[in-house]
Amino acid sequence: MVLVTGAAAGVAVPAGAQIYAGTSGSPPLAAVAAAPPIAALPAVAGPDALRAAQFKPMIQRVAQETSVSPQLLHAVIAVESGYDAKAVSRKGARGLMQLTPGTAQRFGVRNVFDPMENVRGGALYLKWLLDRFDGDLRLALAGYNAGENEVVRAGYRIPPIKETRDYVPKVLAKLSRPTPI
Repeated sequence: MVLVTGAAAGVAVPAGAQIYAGTSGSPPLAAVAAAPPIAALPAVAGPDALRAAQFKPMIQRVAQETSVSPQLLHAVIAVESGYDAKAVSRKGARGLMQLTPGTAQRFGVRNVFDPMENVRGGALYLKWLLDRFDGDLRLALAGYNAGENEVVRAGYRIPPIKETRDYVPKVLAKLSRPTPI
């Protein structure tokens, strides 16, 4: 643990991109402030921090390609899979961003266990959701968890699904803290 913390001590990474806010022409429903610079590893580094560091360059590349903030991608990945590229949920979602087979196919992901393909597919889905919900991050996250049709059925609100109501604040909480890398 000391070795990991020592190796990353003093390393600060600029936030870079902002959270994607949609391009539909409408003002965003939820304003998202600029994220502060990402700090060095916290004093207590766990397996998620080690895996996050492993995937950081790839996540940054996908963020630049898709115009989705790397902080948002890290937050979703941390909550979805804990940076486990081989994760499989009880509902069949797979990989770092826990893509369902239908979402993977929809966004051109052939191998859900390939981290680059998985994160790119998840980022494209997040970008699509942010456009769909006029930049409202809470609704986009709800759609990511429950499916966009559930958000629409709920009257463009977070659906009354316990998992989704728990999921949105978890991701937002990860966004408000420095990424553990």
